[in-house]
Amino acid sequence: MENMSPNVLKKIEDLKKEIKILKEENTKTKRNLMWKVRKLEKDKVLLENEKMRIDREVKSLRGEIERFRSPPLVIATVTEVLDDGKVVVKSSTGPHFVIGYSRFLDEKSLEPGARVALNQQTFSIVNVLPSEKDPIVTGMEVEEKPDVSYVQIGGLEEQVVEIKETVELPLKRPELFEEIGIEPPKGVLLYGPPGTGKTLLAKAVAHETNATFIKIVASEFVKKYIGEGARLVRGVFELAKEKAPSIIFIDEIDAIAAKRLKSSTSGDREVQRTLMQLLAEMDGFEGRGDVGIVAATNRPDILDPALLRPGRFDRFIEVPIPNEDGRMEILKIHSRNMSLEEDVDIRMIANLTEGASGADLKAVCTESGMFAIREERTTVTMNDLMDAVDKIIGMEREDEMRKEAGVMFG
Repeated sequence: MENMSPNVLKKIEDLKKEIKILKEENTKTKRNLMWKVRKLEKDKVLLENEKMRIDREVKSLRGEIERFRSPPLVIATVTEVLDDGKVVVKSSTGPHFVIGYSRFLDEKSLEPGARVALNQQTFSIVNVLPSEKDPIVTGMEVEEKPDVSYVQIGGLEEQVVEIKETVELPLKRPELFEEIGIEPPKGVLLYGPPGTGKTLLAKAVAHETNATFIKIVASEFVKKYIGEGARLVRGVFELAKEKAPSIIFIDEIDAIAAKRLKSSTSGDREVQRTLMQLLAEMDGFEGRGDVGIVAATNRPDILDPALLRPGRFDRFIEVPIPNEDGRMEILKIHSRNMSLEEDVDIRMIANLTEGASGADLKAVCTESGMFAIREERTTVTMNDLMDAVDKIIGMEREDEMRKEAGVMFG
């Protein structure tokens, strides 16, 4: 090395530097290649997962296509169950068939009247369908209990006792009726002037019992097309039997249960068909089971006699206009949460509101509160209650006088 010329030495140094640079570049290139390999491996895993997902989706779509390609099922109704593992069905197209059924089906569900699905080629039963229900009927079921209890009903002690005996007791303690050897009442008719608490009593029964509560206003049974009202009545009673023990509450029953007359229009005849279906459901060949009926009306005088006989409505409960003690209780209930001045005399208000219904008394309490709010006060005074009595009860008496005057003078 010492004998080498400076040029040679310089060339050696340059080569060493170049080798060092190449080594560094090689290391960097190797590092980049390793990073790219790891990235490609990661992309490979992601692509494999994506492929698996797409394969599953393709399989699902193929299955969906196969389901679309399968022939539609025929709907039929079971009319008779035979002993040899066969059933007689009436198909939706009309004819009757004697057919077998899949061993995977529950034999208990194959009873007369059950809706089933048939294979189009073999006509064997492949599925048992739920009973057909009108969406309106399903929506009548009250899932949440009403927040009205017997404590919130004033002046109707006798009526509360009677409705407990006829509606609540058969559901809570049926063994008492079995021991005596009598059948519990199946129907209760609440009648009386408007606003006396008939619907409140029905709500209280629904609150106190664990029965399914089905509420309907009778006018909902009146439909445009022939047979629709009767079908709706059947649907309500079918729902009640499925959900038993249950209570059907028919409000304003006089809308479909007026006396049948000889001369009638086509609309009247359709309402009468609906009434006849209701009569058949209430006391027909088939028992109702644990299904109670509570109905309300303020026109009992126009109801059809066939509806009022025992076996349909076994108990009639009059809900009258409250007396002074009853009015006192009702006023106490509605003013319980009100901020009243010390000079307020509830007894005097009860005395002044003779002939008022429970709804009128509630309106008096509400109106007295509105008078206090109007004057930006936080308490209700005796004057507020007196003004409310003049406004609510006075208006009603003026209307009655006008009606009487109109009758007298033609």
